[in-house]
Amino acid sequence: MSKSAKNNRVRIIGGDWRGRRLPVADVPGLRPTGDRCRETLFNWLQPWVAAADCADLFAGTGVLGFEAASRGAASVLMVEKHPRALAVLRQSIEQLQAEQVDLQAGGAMSLMEGLAPNSLDLVFVDPPFDSNLGGRVLASLDRQACVRRGGFVYVEIPASLQLSPPAGWSVWRDQQLGDVRMQLFRRQ
Repeated sequence: MSKSAKNNRVRIIGGDWRGRRLPVADVPGLRPTGDRCRETLFNWLQPWVAAADCADLFAGTGVLGFEAASRGAASVLMVEKHPRALAVLRQSIEQLQAEQVDLQAGGAMSLMEGLAPNSLDLVFVDPPFDSNLGGRVLASLDRQACVRRGGFVYVEIPASLQLSPPAGWSVWRDQQLGDVRMQLFRRQ
């Protein structure tokens, strides 16, 4: 049984929608970012979330993007390719009346190519753990130059892995929680 089938709702932990519970699609391999990881991440990002332009490239449940929107992000682009997850994300956007959230259907790797240079402040990268896409996505974001100077890319990967930043980036935070490695990179 997938983790999402066991936990069919996810809770927003801060901001305007604090405490709101959103449905989770029963999609194999879907692994919502846990409350503890999200609390840590958004404590790190607190000074930079308000009015930020964000992207949640492997949206899944959308919890990272919704958390950012709840905390005042100006815009959130969510990218998801699984049809069931897309349907649930549309339902959550409607339920929250999340006008600042734009949902795009498709794969993150191909949709990243259309991102405008210097268009994002925060990017959330939480690909399926067995995909090994974290490093590829970080490198692609660097090549696209779509993250503004001083902007952040959060990558969530298995604890056994560790990514190195591309030239011109630094590791802002790096923490392991259980089987998850949380890495926050900042463009210099």
